Amino acid sequence: MQGDGDGWVFDADGQRYWGRHGAAGLLLTAPLGDDVDGIAVLLQHRAVWSHQGGTWGLPGGARDSHETVEQAAVREAHEEAGIAASDLEVTDSIVTHRASSGWTYTTVIARTAHQITTVANGESAELRWVPSTSVADLPLHPGLALAWPALVDRLQF
Repeated sequence: MQGDGDGWVFDADGQRYWGRHGAAGLLLTAPLGDDVDGIAVLLQHRAVWSHQGGTWGLPGGARDSHETVEQAAVREAHEEAGIAASDLEVTDSIVTHRASSGWTYTTVIARTAHQITTVANGESAELRWVPSTSVADLPLHPGLALAWPALVDRLQF
């Protein structure tokens, strides 16, 4: 589905960012399991054809002009992972990247009662629930790799 936010923004230094009105991603958390303490997070293994393909990131994408960052992140998670808005509760949001052009990426943190089943679209090679303590061991999208240390401190369940 194409919205009015689809398109690249270019900084003066040549860096490019997807989302004419910025972008947002959903950091969805769930308990690890009945007998295991800890938090799992849903990660997306990005399709090789996509920007930064082959890395692990969050379901997310371009924000449309009429959307809040929370609405954009939840919509993108539905499109890319089949997650229904009714299955989650948004708990926090944080701008995790701000470009010199004014473009921003906001990570929206949400939780769900259990590790819900996901359905990947063509933008995902795989979707996986990962223990929060193992996230940094994966080849992360550069933006998520930079933001992860601050994000992990905000996770709760």
